[in-house]
Amino acid sequence: MTASASAAERRSIALRLSFFYVAFFLFVGVGLPFWPAWLSARGLSAAEIGFLLSLAPWMKLVGNPAATRLADATGRTRQVLVAVSFSGMAFYLLFALAHGFWPLLAVTVLASLSTGALTPLADALTLRAATSHGIDYGRVRLWGSLSFILAGAGAGWYLAGRSPDLILSLVLLTLATTVAAAMLLPDSAPAAHRVSTAGWGRLLREPGFLLFILAAGLIQSSHAVLYGFGTIHWLAAGYDKDTIGLLWAVGVVVEVVLFAAGRRLLLQIGPVGLLLVGGVAGILRWTLTGLTSALPVLFVVQALHGLTFGGTHLGAVHYIARRMPPGLAVSAQGLYGALSQGAVFGLAMLAAGALYDALAGSAFFVMAGMCVAGCAAALALLRGNRR
Repeated sequence: MTASASAAERRSIALRLSFFYVAFFLFVGVGLPFWPAWLSARGLSAAEIGFLLSLAPWMKLVGNPAATRLADATGRTRQVLVAVSFSGMAFYLLFALAHGFWPLLAVTVLASLSTGALTPLADALTLRAATSHGIDYGRVRLWGSLSFILAGAGAGWYLAGRSPDLILSLVLLTLATTVAAAMLLPDSAPAAHRVSTAGWGRLLREPGFLLFILAAGLIQSSHAVLYGFGTIHWLAAGYDKDTIGLLWAVGVVVEVVLFAAGRRLLLQIGPVGLLLVGGVAGILRWTLTGLTSALPVLFVVQALHGLTFGGTHLGAVHYIARRMPPGLAVSAQGLYGALSQGAVFGLAMLAAGALYDALAGSAFFVMAGMCVAGCAAALALLRGNRR
């Protein structure tokens, strides 16, 4: 193979992977802000909607390990990803037939089991391409963040003044695009891939893995109060929805910048160092958010999202890629998603409501404390890796 052919192949692989992230985050960008409105139009109460929305992180405890374990056991990550994305679209089709709380609950469980597993499968596939073809994970992943911004803005413009029933149509369109993008992905089973028959117990016994889950989980889950009550908190401080929209957008834009520059940061400080930076940024971010609602400060702390989320995510996925056995890399991504973004984040979201009711803006100080604990775990992990 010539050097130019090799470069052309890398571009093709990067484009196909980027297209998948664009497609999937179109789904997230439409569903996250507008799905509650669709459920409300189906007659559900606020409490019922909140319960259904809380199921997604918990379903990762089942769906993520099952799908990623199958990918490692067969060595066919792309094929598993195609099947999971197709099943997610099929389950969302069932929402058209579901009326009332219990049918909607059943379909929500099925849909969440599938769609929750797409991110760890795609991340594992992209990181494998990073190793075998020199693809920059961050520069591929940033297209998902850009897609998320455009999807939310575009869907908001399209849906203004229209029936909320159209939300399901948009969601199904984005999922159909995700299925098409999954089918275009590069093959995930290079000749050097070793199919693993080891179980999850092997991963849990890997030195430092549980400490890594604790560090990443605490730092990522410290976003719980912001995700659940940030908009409510800023509305109470007197800001209009346009200003609040800009505050959210700033965080995602800086996240894109972080993903673009992530390779350089990883070379300088390594994955655990990036986790630690994300935790320190979280301590600063949540402390300032709890102390003041001054607009200039809020724009600064929202810009720290690039580190608290983007930096932590980059550090986590690259830690798995570098430290876990190759035959268990996909399972490790799934278990990380299940435990860190599923169990830990699910518990944090459950606590966030009670914390905000009791403490209002001071609840962000508790999130800063979670980052302190996450930094302590990252430091212990860093010391262990040096021995």
